[in-house]
Amino acid sequence: MRRKSGFTLLAVLILLGVFAYEYVLEEKEQTHIIVEGEKVKRNTNAYFLPTSTTGQIIHHNSYSLSYHEDHEQAEWVAYELKKSHLSSTNFKRPYFEVDKTVKTGAAHWRSYKNSGYDRGHLCPAADRSYSKEAHDETFLTSNISPQDHDFNSGIWNKLEQKVRYWAHKYDGVFVVTGGVLKEKMETIGEDAVSVPNQFYKVLIDNNNGPIKMIAFLIPHNDSDKPLHEFVVPVDEVEKLTGIDFFPELEDELENKLEASSNYKDWSFN
Repeated sequence: MRRKSGFTLLAVLILLGVFAYEYVLEEKEQTHIIVEGEKVKRNTNAYFLPTSTTGQIIHHNSYSLSYHEDHEQAEWVAYELKKSHLSSTNFKRPYFEVDKTVKTGAAHWRSYKNSGYDRGHLCPAADRSYSKEAHDETFLTSNISPQDHDFNSGIWNKLEQKVRYWAHKYDGVFVVTGGVLKEKMETIGEDAVSVPNQFYKVLIDNNNGPIKMIAFLIPHNDSDKPLHEFVVPVDEVEKLTGIDFFPELEDELENKLEASSNYKDWSFN
């Protein structure tokens, strides 16, 4: 009987230890939470911000986003990637943090735990490595979406690297990216975070002569296809998402650029 009581006590102590560890981990996650999120972001071109279908736009220092509460993630994240932003600095990866600026409540990082999906950055940490503050800001849960690991480290990573190539070549591009949040989707975690079936990335360059756009729509699985095979008209992404990507452009120019899937002005070499 004493042996049984000893085992019970040990089990209770182990359980308490697990809870204590989880609590300490969560406290560390919350230590540097950004709680501002209201001011228009600095050092970028807000002229190209898309419309929001949710009415919940949040401005962080190095990017903006429109949060979709129904899917517990951003419907878009937008930022300017300048040539001067490109850096090879490798900052230590911080803990993921719950974005307290999301008034409806952002998804908790635990919803991704043991889900089988990566915490896929929408604004990549590598695009904000010009300062530790900007880099760490990308680890807010409002800036991630569930991504299959092979997709995240494969075709999606390939596209992110190409965007950095274009930012260097064209002295900066403006980027809008997110998952297509529609149709039947799997969900993960207690927050029921939606797993998009497709991801998009829309770019505009107005730094070198005539304005040019390009849009990518990629199914949520890895692929060996060349990137140009995923180029679609911006109009197609707008129809899928309900987002107007560049509403401040003059209508005739916007309509012309968004209807085209011609990528000849973008170097794929």
